[in-house]
Amino acid sequence: MDKYKVPVGNLKRVCHSNELDFCETTADIEPLDGFIGQDRAVRAMQFGLAMKAPGYNIFVVGPPGTGKSTYVQAIVSQVAAGAPRSGDWCYIYNFADKDRPLAVSLPPGEGRGFKKDMEELLSDLKVTIPKAFEGGDYENKKDAIVQSVNQKMTNYFLDIEAEAQEAGFDMKRTPNGIIFVPIKDGKPLSPEDYENLPAQDRRELEEKGRRLHKKLDEAFHTGRALEKKASEEIAALEKQIAVFAAGPLVQRLLEKYNDFPSIVDYLRMYLVDITNNLEIFKGAAVASGQARSPMPVEETDIFARYNVNLFVNNEKNGGVPVVIEPSSNYYNLFGKIEYKSQMLALSTDFLMIKPGAIHRANGGYLILQAKDVLSDPLAWDTLKKALKYRQAAVENIGEQYRLVPTVTLRPEPISLDVKVILIGSPQIYYLLYHLDEDFQKLFKVKVDFDTEMPRTPENLRQYASFVNSVCQREGLKHFSRDGLARIIEYGSRLAGRQGKLSTRFNEVIEIVYEAAAWAQLESAAYVESSHVEKAIREKVYRSNRLEERIQEFITEGTIMIDTSGEVVGQVNGLYVIESGGYSFGRPSRITATTYMGRGGVVNIEREARMSGNIHSKGVLTLAGYLGGKFAQEKPLGLTAQITFEQLYDGVEGDSASSAELYAILSSLSGIPVKQNLAVTGSVNQFGEIQPIGGATEKIEGFFEVCKAKGLTGAQGVVIPVQNVDDLMLKDEILEAVEKGQFQVYAVKSIEEGIELLTGIPAGEVGEDGAYPEDSVFGRVDKKLREFNEGLGKTDKGNGGKKAESCTTCQG
Repeated sequence: MDKYKVPVGNLKRVCHSNELDFCETTADIEPLDGFIGQDRAVRAMQFGLAMKAPGYNIFVVGPPGTGKSTYVQAIVSQVAAGAPRSGDWCYIYNFADKDRPLAVSLPPGEGRGFKKDMEELLSDLKVTIPKAFEGGDYENKKDAIVQSVNQKMTNYFLDIEAEAQEAGFDMKRTPNGIIFVPIKDGKPLSPEDYENLPAQDRRELEEKGRRLHKKLDEAFHTGRALEKKASEEIAALEKQIAVFAAGPLVQRLLEKYNDFPSIVDYLRMYLVDITNNLEIFKGAAVASGQARSPMPVEETDIFARYNVNLFVNNEKNGGVPVVIEPSSNYYNLFGKIEYKSQMLALSTDFLMIKPGAIHRANGGYLILQAKDVLSDPLAWDTLKKALKYRQAAVENIGEQYRLVPTVTLRPEPISLDVKVILIGSPQIYYLLYHLDEDFQKLFKVKVDFDTEMPRTPENLRQYASFVNSVCQREGLKHFSRDGLARIIEYGSRLAGRQGKLSTRFNEVIEIVYEAAAWAQLESAAYVESSHVEKAIREKVYRSNRLEERIQEFITEGTIMIDTSGEVVGQVNGLYVIESGGYSFGRPSRITATTYMGRGGVVNIEREARMSGNIHSKGVLTLAGYLGGKFAQEKPLGLTAQITFEQLYDGVEGDSASSAELYAILSSLSGIPVKQNLAVTGSVNQFGEIQPIGGATEKIEGFFEVCKAKGLTGAQGVVIPVQNVDDLMLKDEILEAVEKGQFQVYAVKSIEEGIELLTGIPAGEVGEDGAYPEDSVFGRVDKKLREFNEGLGKTDKGNGGKKAESCTTCQG
């Protein structure tokens, strides 16, 4: 028995003072500069940030609490600060197609200057153009054009009037127009006199009248042509004056923005549009009181087209932008076109185009939480399209779902040069990797965060620096050397390995906060080990209500667990329960019954559909072991039923497979198993004990049961030998082991385990091919032979036919 005992020094890796000889308190060392424990992730991130080729976006993978988001923000901000600033983006009116605003890019800080220049230009034009038309020269030239037309029309009418008189008509103007009245002897003919004229005279008068009317129509036609020509001459005159007034103002901006072809084209079209819409400027001086001032934020719609929408402004950025978008819905990411309601109607213009995070991050970095992006039905697909085509458009998603297409803006997409950094769990990463064909092309850099790091002297120093950083940042009391040692031990316990430290810094920081709070309440100078231990105890107490309730049930006998005595076919198994981030171990009675038959090993949990796949696999492995050991020369005439007693919520994992095998061997051999021991460990078909998870929690769970029922000194837990290095047990258990009140055993094989549990050697095959009769395996083999003999007799009684196998056979 003693040879399987784990020495007390191996049950926990204590952090001794000489390991922390570099400081007396955390105040003696420098705060952490950088990041610890994630060398692989740091190298991958550095590579991803350095790669400028398309598709090298970054996916940061890791469980919660490993500091992924903090590290990403810190390193990206550092890299971005040293890079050249990104340019500004503006949307301007498209004079050729008003529904498709144009996007223009400017150097950083010049976007606001361009917007201000255009506001000042418009303000100047609203004063300059009206003044240009107030001069006498304009009125004189305009009057000359009008008088020229009037004079020509007067001459036309005088000629017609003269011709009418010569033809015997008098031309009169009436409210209904011009008429020609026949005259005789200088007097108009009355209707009676006209009717009394000879027919030939009437026909001559009518012919002359038609010629006069034709002349009159020609005069009117010529007049309209002259009026049109006069209007064109006046318009040309006004454009000439407008160009003369506005040209120098626009030319100044043309020279300033000569290096930006898109703005040059815009300014030229701007000038043309002004000359085509002079009427709105003629009244501008009156409306504004001829005061020169910048354009108001809300300008009259008639002047809106002459403004500039400063879409993205990077003038205050110290480097390329770093945008962290906590709410990754569609509009926050990709912008929107806003609408305003006027008289129950919605309207919009290019000034109401608003940027999203991807536009603000253009030229830099966009940091997103993968879960949030995937939660929005359209955000993920739109993000992929933007990265794939390297364009960022602004489009309201509602437009895609209208039954009838409506007129709306289609802003020109801006060219996109952004590196997207997604932060997510391993589950999300592998789901996207296998199910989304675009993901592998767009996110080629995986930054994988680990949950643990080696417990080396260098990492101990960095752990201390980390605690120092937290204390300085939050204004906490510093930790003494003993207090720091307990934090390091807690880090190894979180990692589940003696040679590792946890990198789930969120959980470490919680204990740092809480231990410092207890030290503050006690007015201690430093945070000591007692404060850390109290913080850990209180944290456990806040979460272990379920654990205590189960312990009560066990102590009361409601849940039946024996911690003394011996029972055939019954073993104390161990498993771990997860409850709201808190995990604890608890024992469960595993029983086995064996009888003659050909059913093999029957897993009752599986038959009741309460067994997970891994547990079912572990049970099926038992049949392979039994067959390999005892059915080389004979059939395995056996039916064995195994179950977890009083377990009603299902079972998963194979960590109880060795305990199940011990129960079967006990049932077959008739040798009782010691109930003062609990067992964990999986087994393979060769009988080798394999490591399991949660060894520390399982030992502590059985210890609490034994303590509640009374420690006898014979109680203990049997674990795989490979799990010894995983143990970080509570000091209370270490004291109990040191006093001989509790033991931890480690075994490598089923043979060692069954000997430990029964006190009888497992037995080895002798030269005669048989096991010793007084060994466990000898008695098992004897029982199996008896089963086979009984089955043989049964087969003879059935006329040589074999009994039907159990329909629930798994073996």
